[in-house]
Amino acid sequence: MVDWTDAERSAILGLWGKISVDEIGRQALARLLIVSPWTQRHFSTFGNLSTPAAIMGNPAVAKHGRTVMHGLDRAVQNLDDIKNAYTA
Repeated sequence: MVDWTDAERSAILGLWGKISVDEIGRQALARLLIVSPWTQRHFSTFGNLSTPAAIMGNPAVAKHGRTVMHGLDRAVQNLDDIKNAYTA
């Protein structure tokens, strides 16, 4: 378990509150796949990842990016009990 200081908690919540989880998730995963193309092998079921435009417009990339960011959002919303937040 992590014991967050008030300053750490404030910094985390302040920064997290400024982002759009759905938009950042899509963008982050798309950038990973574009900048590090060898990572595409882990997403072979996502369809066309042949060009940056195809990656940016790929609905599977957007969906997975949102899923990952919503998982992180769950952690941020449960800073005092992250372990139990993920138990279910």
